[in-house]
Amino acid sequence: MSTPTQPKTTNAFYLQAGISFGVALLTMIFAVFYLPVDPWIRAFLGLGTMFLVTSSFTLAKCVRDAQETQAVMSRLDQARVDKLLAEHDPFKSIA
Repeated sequence: MSTPTQPKTTNAFYLQAGISFGVALLTMIFAVFYLPVDPWIRAFLGLGTMFLVTSSFTLAKCVRDAQETQAVMSRLDQARVDKLLAEHDPFKSIA
């Protein structure tokens, strides 16, 4: 029994994700900087943007860690099943 292989993420996908994140962040910073409001409102929106960015990175890390844990557990379960199947002798008499 072979385990299904995970599709490899390409470098182009990483580049696209990085560029889209950069464009979104720079656009938001530009919008907050040039918004015609009082400085305290700008500061509030800037802090909100920073909080959103750090929360996004934290969420991405948590999702990645959960996927890695799931993959490890899946491999352990598969190893246990493989061991049981290797040790099983269907022709052994029941005593």
